[in-house]
Amino acid sequence: MKDLAGKTAFITGAASGIGLGVSTALAQAGVKVMMCDIEKDALDKAVEGLKRTNADVAGVIADVSLKAELQAAADATLERYGQVHIIHNNAGVGGGGGYGTWTEASWSWSWTLGVNLMAVVWGVEIFGPLIEKAGGGHIVNTASVAGLMSFNGAAYNVSKYGVVALSEGLRNELGPRGIGVSVLCPGIINTQIDKSVRNLPERFAAAAKADKTTGEIAEWLKNLSPRLEAGIDPMYVGELVREGIEGDWPYIFTDTEFEPVISMRFANIKAGFDRVRDREPRR
Repeated sequence: MKDLAGKTAFITGAASGIGLGVSTALAQAGVKVMMCDIEKDALDKAVEGLKRTNADVAGVIADVSLKAELQAAADATLERYGQVHIIHNNAGVGGGGGYGTWTEASWSWSWTLGVNLMAVVWGVEIFGPLIEKAGGGHIVNTASVAGLMSFNGAAYNVSKYGVVALSEGLRNELGPRGIGVSVLCPGIINTQIDKSVRNLPERFAAAAKADKTTGEIAEWLKNLSPRLEAGIDPMYVGELVREGIEGDWPYIFTDTEFEPVISMRFANIKAGFDRVRDREPRR
């Protein structure tokens, strides 16, 4: 999408962090932006701040892990702007303990999987046809470097690997329909993901309290906080995403910090093929 001016975008997790950075960058490019978030006060503040720059933005509240609420947000977007050309499935939360802490509840109730993965699925299902109807556009899905280099078996990493796989497959499917697909794999960004439990829906509260992984997650997020505070500016990430949409980048990275680790993963995959390269499989 070379000419963004006049287009309409829908962005989840837009009240702060990466979502606000992308909303700002697109609004500065003349895009009309529907900003979606679960946190009303933060969303109202973000929308008001952008409106003061003469940006054409609006806000809608939704728990994106609930398909019905995401559909209602789409309806609100169409009511205000008439069409959608860009969707950024960006909302994300931290969570999920590693091996030895799993319980049936920690996977089956999982807010982490609901927000990080299923909300992306619902976002594509709901907004994909709207983008097609508008004549084409672009989808950006936020994963993480953790979607390419899993450091434990936590639900967070599983959800991010899922977003990468979904995005890669959709790029092949939707390209012929005039829809570009990018997967954003940020590194350490100055966001509030370490405090994402502040928005935990009430329906998950009892399960979360009983979950053995909760304490481990809280400790991990506490240790992560200093790194996040010193992390990359979300406004810079927003500029990268805008450039990625304009250039139809398959992958959008924010920095090269984790490139060696990801490269090692692919080297190990290549080595797996090398081990069987001269063998003749039995048929």
